[in-house]
Amino acid sequence: MAMSLPIDAEANELLSADPLALLIGMVLDQQIPLEKAFSSPYVLAQRLGHAPTAAELAEFDPEQLVTIFATPPALHRFPKAMAARVQEVCRALVGTYDGDAADLWRDAADGKELVKRIAALPGFGKQKSQIFAALLGKQYGVQPPGWREAAGAYGEEGSYRSVADIVDAESLDRVRAFKKEMKAAAKG
Repeated sequence: MAMSLPIDAEANELLSADPLALLIGMVLDQQIPLEKAFSSPYVLAQRLGHAPTAAELAEFDPEQLVTIFATPPALHRFPKAMAARVQEVCRALVGTYDGDAADLWRDAADGKELVKRIAALPGFGKQKSQIFAALLGKQYGVQPPGWREAAGAYGEEGSYRSVADIVDAESLDRVRAFKKEMKAAAKG
């Protein structure tokens, strides 16, 4: 399936073709607009001259990686912390999945195992893990038995809660409206 976020076509193509790019986008999807988070793997690939592998990023000189992340326009609001986080995730992929991001989900027996695997990655708590499982299920056809239940409310059909539900500008607006409602309810 093809990613169709309201971002550059080339960035969507990379997210659709490269499981590591998709995972990096999810890593970066915090405290910045999701369009920025999911465009940044493409910008990273442009800066490196190719789409990086997990092994390459795991072994990258940390200071050089920070420089690549911080070069304007920075890949994230917190380039130093997020360069380190991406590197930690890539090291986990190398250590557990031979550096193949798709192996994270490829043979998960069920939705609970899928969410558990994702949650074992650095920086992935329960909510982020459920959102990524929902994204994989709804837009990438990764649907082990029980994936919707394991993804919680993010797995619900017809919901507009997260990046998992965004396929165009209209669905982006609906997700933003939902998030705004949730923030208002939390304050109220």
